Amino acid sequence: MGKPLKFKKLLATVREALDRLPEHRRGKNTQYSLTEAGLSAFSVFYMQSPSFLAHQRDMERQRGQHNAQSLFGVKRILSDSQLRNLLDPVDPAGLRTPFWEIYAQLEAAGHLDAYTGVGGTRLISLDGSQYFSSEKVHCPNCRVTMRDEQPHYAHGVLLAVVGAPEQEAVICLEPEFITPQDGHEKQDCEQQAIKRWIKRNAARFAPESVTILTDDLHCHYPLCTLLAQHHMHFILTCKEASHPALYEEVHLLEQVAGAITTQVVEKRHGRRRARWIYRWVEQVPLRGDLETIMVNWCELTIRDGATDQQVYHCAWATDHPVTAQTVPEIVAGGRSRWKVENEGFNVLKNRGYHFAHNYGHGQQHLSSVLLTLLLLAFLCHTVLGLTCATYQAVRRELGARRTFFNDLRALTRYFYFPSWQRLLTFMYHQLDLPPEGLPHQREADSLTLPHAS
Repeated sequence: MGKPLKFKKLLATVREALDRLPEHRRGKNTQYSLTEAGLSAFSVFYMQSPSFLAHQRDMERQRGQHNAQSLFGVKRILSDSQLRNLLDPVDPAGLRTPFWEIYAQLEAAGHLDAYTGVGGTRLISLDGSQYFSSEKVHCPNCRVTMRDEQPHYAHGVLLAVVGAPEQEAVICLEPEFITPQDGHEKQDCEQQAIKRWIKRNAARFAPESVTILTDDLHCHYPLCTLLAQHHMHFILTCKEASHPALYEEVHLLEQVAGAITTQVVEKRHGRRRARWIYRWVEQVPLRGDLETIMVNWCELTIRDGATDQQVYHCAWATDHPVTAQTVPEIVAGGRSRWKVENEGFNVLKNRGYHFAHNYGHGQQHLSSVLLTLLLLAFLCHTVLGLTCATYQAVRRELGARRTFFNDLRALTRYFYFPSWQRLLTFMYHQLDLPPEGLPHQREADSLTLPHAS
């Protein structure tokens, strides 16, 4: 296990980005800083508690101190309206840096060594989702569609995560918002967002060190050529209905003995047996135009060992060489694309972060800024879950994620903690976990109940 990353350092990374935001207010009415507003919103998402600031306001009134300051560095607690007004004009692009700084910290500490796939490359899944919709509330950055002759307003985002077949958690990278672009008459879409993300971030990685994973929507000539130009590999879901030319070539090759290679692997899960059937062929055209790109194609079909019924099937287009040795890795990488849905969007939508909840829409960028801070909170919890032994032990003992956050909300409402580590250590000892599980003895300097508010 690599060196643990402390929450204090993660929070400092977020704070530094907030400190660098340009001041948009004119005049002397700057009682609260943009940093205080940003950290206040971040604290709500990190604690998964919409009432966190209200509870800390009560604690400050009763005791003269509060957890918003000790845990998150928020000296003065803003009202909800003040917070929204301050953050609405902020460009969310100013909050991209913390994602990459935290990623670099994880990589330097060795925590990403297990996050590799075929050819030792880093697997990055890209997928889009809607996070706000309304028939009435809207702003200039909304996408507009017509439903039953009525306008429907929405915000979308492209999420990028680092994953690996054997790793449960995903590492969130900077998002790309699907929003009207200056100088473009057409509405923005997920396909344009993914191109912007690639162009802006490809240089952050060494050439040929990354494999991009997407669904069938993005398995097309423009993206494949863009990835090749930026020296990034790809494994893209490739369905027959949307790639007629490629599959026509595959079906023709099926008539030629040995043209398509097949490999069958028998696997057992407990008492159940299954046959994993890999098929692949190299250098087939992605589309039927004269201007095309040649890709390698592979598919996996899983059949039940007892009934011979098909239980799974999917196919991919890739630029990785496909051989008997590499095809299991390529398929495993392609299948891990679902982690952006299962460990990404599913957690954000259904495990307390309330990804699709309207925390505040605003008239400029508020919705996007708040979502960016929510993703940073999600990333910080992921990092602690990967690197902090105390955090891991508490989460493991409490079981459900919901129980962990319920305890955080209750403890910080009624008791004051001088730091996040003291809060976590308190939980560790109240759960009667072994003292040797603490990485540093000084973390156990207070085993008594904190002062009630």
